[in-house]
Amino acid sequence: MSRIGNAPVEIPDGVEVKLDNSNMTVKGSGGQLAFTLHDDINVEIKENIIYVKWDDKVKNSKKQGGTARASISNMIQGVSNGFEKTLLLIGVGYRAQLKGNKLTLSLGFSNPVEYKIPDDVTVEVTSQTELLIKGCDKQKVGQVAAEIRFFRPPEPYKGKGIRYKDEYVARKDAKKK
Repeated sequence: MSRIGNAPVEIPDGVEVKLDNSNMTVKGSGGQLAFTLHDDINVEIKENIIYVKWDDKVKNSKKQGGTARASISNMIQGVSNGFEKTLLLIGVGYRAQLKGNKLTLSLGFSNPVEYKIPDDVTVEVTSQTELLIKGCDKQKVGQVAAEIRFFRPPEPYKGKGIRYKDEYVARKDAKKK
C-alpha cells in the first residue's frame, strides 16, 4: 500500500500557495493553477511545508488524501518547473507544421490533420518529425499529447505512427506462408 499521502510537500522559493476553505491556488513563474479539496481532507501550511491530513474513520478519506497530496505536488512542480512530453512521428512522409495555434500533421491520410492547441499548452516543432509539448498543468499536457497520438497510434508491424519518445512498441512478424 502506498503511503505517498503522508509525505509533506515543500513549497520552493517563488511559489505562492493560498488556501481558502477547500479551494487551493498555486502561483509561480510558470502560471497559476487551482484545485478543490475533498470535504474529508484538511490541509495545513507551516513554514513553507504543506501537510495533508484526513480522518481515518471516514471510509475513503485516505485515498482522497493521497490524491490531494499528489495533485498539490504536481501543481507546485508545474508552476515552478513545468511539464513536457515529446512525440515522435515515425513513417515515410509523416510531418508536422505549426501555424499560429494550429498544428498540421501529414500522417499518410488523403488530407492533412489539423489540431487546435489549447491556450494553456505550448507545442514546439523541434524537427519535422518531433513535437515538444509543454505546460504547467500535468493533466493538460498529457491530454494534448494523447489526443495528438490518437490520430495515428503506432502499429505493431512496421512501427509507423505517432509515439512518445520513451515508448516501446512491441513488433510482430508478418504472416508467413
